[in-house]
Amino acid sequence: MPEAKLTIRIPDQTWIGDVSRAFPEARFRILAGIPGDGTGVALVELEAARVDDVLDAMRAADTLVALDVLQRRDGHALLQAETTLPLLLLASSESGLPPEMPFDIRDGEATWTLTAPRERLSELGEQFERLGVAYDLDYLRDGDAPSRLLTDRQAEVVAAALDAGYYDTPRGCTLTDLADREGMAKSTLSEVVHRAEERIVKHYAADERERGT
Repeated sequence: MPEAKLTIRIPDQTWIGDVSRAFPEARFRILAGIPGDGTGVALVELEAARVDDVLDAMRAADTLVALDVLQRRDGHALLQAETTLPLLLLASSESGLPPEMPFDIRDGEATWTLTAPRERLSELGEQFERLGVAYDLDYLRDGDAPSRLLTDRQAEVVAAALDAGYYDTPRGCTLTDLADREGMAKSTLSEVVHRAEERIVKHYAADERERGT
């Protein structure tokens, strides 16, 4: 089944687009999202150096009608946000093609990796165009091919981990060391590495089961 990677530019006049561009260093990780009747509710993990300033900007956004801080610690907050303009949720809901979560939004851009029939992907593109959401198709390829097992980002991180000795015994570097080398937050790197390892292990297990039959 085809796999696609999209880079989506969040329009102005949406809280997540405006606030993430105002604080380009902040990371908004969308953990879950539910479209409703004219609104959308999302569970959001915020990582930022100035969490209070980001929260103030969110509260001032016209399209954000409710904001609850569920957890809080230095540089991080877990939020529940309700918006009147959930464009990404609307597009995915109308196309019947929900994005894989979690996904990150930084500086007004979101990156989605999707595995779906081509007609569903085409419908998603039409919904984006209808809603005025600009996007780039980074790739569209057969997800079953072994050489396409990982996304570009996952492949880059795994290659960097191999070069740094992360998978050596004993390890040549820690996850923190690798994050520093790659200029990534440790939590972000950990998520990418985990997803890549999950794909590799599941692919290996499927191959072994197939050989066994």
